[in-house]
Amino acid sequence: MKTPEKVVNHIVEWLKNYLRNSKMNGFVVGVSGGIDSAITSTLCSLTNAPVLCLEMEIHQNPSEVSRAQKHIDWLEGKFENVTHHNITLTEVFNVFVNALPKTDLKEEQLLSLANTRARLRMTTLYYFAALHRYLVAGTGNKVEDFGVGFYTKYGDGGVDLSPIADLSKSQVYEMAKSLGVIQEIQKATPTDGLWSDNRTDEDQMGANYNDLEWAMGEVERNPSFKGLDQNQLNIIEIYMKFNRQNQHKMKPIPVCEIPPQLLI
Repeated sequence: MKTPEKVVNHIVEWLKNYLRNSKMNGFVVGVSGGIDSAITSTLCSLTNAPVLCLEMEIHQNPSEVSRAQKHIDWLEGKFENVTHHNITLTEVFNVFVNALPKTDLKEEQLLSLANTRARLRMTTLYYFAALHRYLVAGTGNKVEDFGVGFYTKYGDGGVDLSPIADLSKSQVYEMAKSLGVIQEIQKATPTDGLWSDNRTDEDQMGANYNDLEWAMGEVERNPSFKGLDQNQLNIIEIYMKFNRQNQHKMKPIPVCEIPPQLLI
């Protein structure tokens, strides 16, 4: 990205226009301690509209909570339009888990409960959005949202608008450097923070974002995969696996269309 400042200005103007046309009052953003939420919350703050940052802990690694709070402190030190709440959802999550019937499907349950965490956070974001007439700003980037579908349906995928969804992960990092996001966040290992064993995004997918970003471009540029070595083909296979299995997240909800003659 040759001109990250111009991209920042473009997104900020887009956010301002969307907010004005929506007749809403501001933005609410979930801040996780990761690079994507840091960039999204900073871009929203640059609009000068009210921005509410939520740090929503659920059995969270203390380092993630600390990074999120440091970023919020940094934002509030720069922008008078930023406020925040630190909300602990651990007890709510525990009550939900304890109300569920027992199951022998242990691995499936772990994944389901990881997604439940994301959906509890989405519910919390929309609680505050409804209180203040705010828009929920999504934090997904292009590789996550349209490449591998690495997000929770109706969790972190449940948003009103997506400011950085046309930016690759590497471009997000460039913007972070340009905007002066704290180094601790810029250097943090990407993780969705949804697992008790603190597994990273790479642990879950088997490839890092640089490789996945390359694969996403390669599928478009070189669909025959000509000239690729075995390691590159393995990365392509990982990318394609996630892309195929997560199409249900990236496409509109299927609607059963009724033939007109059946409705007469």
